[in-house]
Amino acid sequence: MQRIAASAMVRSLTGAAEATTAARLYSTKPITATLFPGDGIGPEIAEAVQKIFAAAEAPIEWDVQIIGKEVDPRTNSYVSRENLDSVLKNRIGLKGPMATPIGKGFRSLNLTLRKELQLYANVRPCLSIPGYKTRYDDINLVTIRENTEGEYSGLEHEVVPGVVESLKVITRQASTRVAEFAFAYADKHNRKKVTAVHKANIMKLADGLFIKCCREVSEKYPHIKYEEMIVDNTCMQLVTKPTQFDVMCMPNLYGDIISDLCAGLIGGLGLTPSGNIGANGLAVMEAVHGTAPDIVGKDMANPTALVLSGVMMLRHLNLAKHAERIEKATLGTIAEGKYLTRDLGGKSGTNAFTGAIISKLDD
Repeated sequence: MQRIAASAMVRSLTGAAEATTAARLYSTKPITATLFPGDGIGPEIAEAVQKIFAAAEAPIEWDVQIIGKEVDPRTNSYVSRENLDSVLKNRIGLKGPMATPIGKGFRSLNLTLRKELQLYANVRPCLSIPGYKTRYDDINLVTIRENTEGEYSGLEHEVVPGVVESLKVITRQASTRVAEFAFAYADKHNRKKVTAVHKANIMKLADGLFIKCCREVSEKYPHIKYEEMIVDNTCMQLVTKPTQFDVMCMPNLYGDIISDLCAGLIGGLGLTPSGNIGANGLAVMEAVHGTAPDIVGKDMANPTALVLSGVMMLRHLNLAKHAERIEKATLGTIAEGKYLTRDLGGKSGTNAFTGAIISKLDD
């Protein structure tokens, strides 16, 4: 049962991609995808993904984009206008981990991509991986996070010296949009329940508007159970009885925290794929773990999260056979336990782990 759940880990995220990729289904030409290797271990795990995709003969050509070392005044970020234009042109991207210096006065790299490209929904499947034992079994939930506003609106100012005000923005448009995405996702993937996570008991207007929008959308899907849960109780419930959850929909900050908590239930961010979805099929999949500067260049990085995010990308492009082949080889390598990176309890390096996945592509 776990294997069935795991094989569903990175299926196509939304029907919005179908119209965009319809022409690709009947084309033998490679699809160009933007690749951001990222920082730290990012280039190492991106290279692993490229090797695996090439061995699997996935029809992807990579448009490699390097983040600048100077702030681009057009974006107020190290992400340049040219970086963004690559994704807008290709409509699909894969991103390694990126680091933003803290407190430097410019926008986070990840926030820049999400806001400039209007990647309004972050989707993160969390499912138990067969053969990799954690404290919990049979985890099978999906977090869907509003990606463009909330506490991450980027609106802060100093009122007087020593007093800083940070604005949380919740709009009907963004809340309804992510709620519609969550219910459509649940409907498409035969999920039975959507849980809206909030703090409307305290933030009565902001979170109150969010859950009002969720309630309105839920009425269009009477066959899907709808419930609401306060965010602090949600955290407790996740670590006591995580199997009660199915699809979870929440504003930006709560989604950031809870999606990482859920990753911990299945073994950590190194095993967790993630996708950011925009309008008309535009999508950027990403590894959401850190840049791990302490192991850069030491052949110790675990590429699993980026590989599975790449599988998510392939399914979004309706390249299901290639996705299935790479996913099966990756999960099979982990289940076998012979070639595991150190973070998974093994002694193998990035190259050996990558080679093991490639060797299983034809199993």
